[in-house]
Amino acid sequence: MTTDRTLVIVEDDKALSRTLERSFRRRGYETFVVDNIDALSDALEAQSPSYAVVDLKLNGKSSGLDSVKLLHTRNPDMAIVVLTGFASISTAVEAIKLGACQYLAKPANTDDIEEAFNHVAGERSLELTNRATSIKTLEWERIHEVLAETDFNISEAARRLGLHRRTLARKLEKRRIK
Repeated sequence: MTTDRTLVIVEDDKALSRTLERSFRRRGYETFVVDNIDALSDALEAQSPSYAVVDLKLNGKSSGLDSVKLLHTRNPDMAIVVLTGFASISTAVEAIKLGACQYLAKPANTDDIEEAFNHVAGERSLELTNRATSIKTLEWERIHEVLAETDFNISEAARRLGLHRRTLARKLEKRRIK
């Protein structure tokens, strides 16, 4: 068994993980799926993947960032792509610092993920925009920065932001990325 096409999918959404697994297998990857950091740690004892797709927000007590850190610690050369429905600059920066090669907002398809595996850090050919950041975007990014700091605890994030919990929940529901 060669490890250069082995992929681990860290995703707690069963439908998405099955879809990704089937799609990557059709592309010649050997895949295995885990849904939390404990299962990932156990799987890494037997497997040595070269690629990883990690969901940022996992059910339970760990975030995808913990998984990125564990994967990068085990194999610093691993190509790790973080997927999230709650994209923000702060979590993107943190994921990259912890060892991810790319950070993609959901929905992302297999083509996007495979292209992200080939992304070279520090690539200068990316197109820059001249569009200013809106206040709504800044608010959205701040909300998600605080959510990441509080391990996605809505009540604690609302308290730190000075918002009522229901107001924060409405803001999140309004701009939910599926």
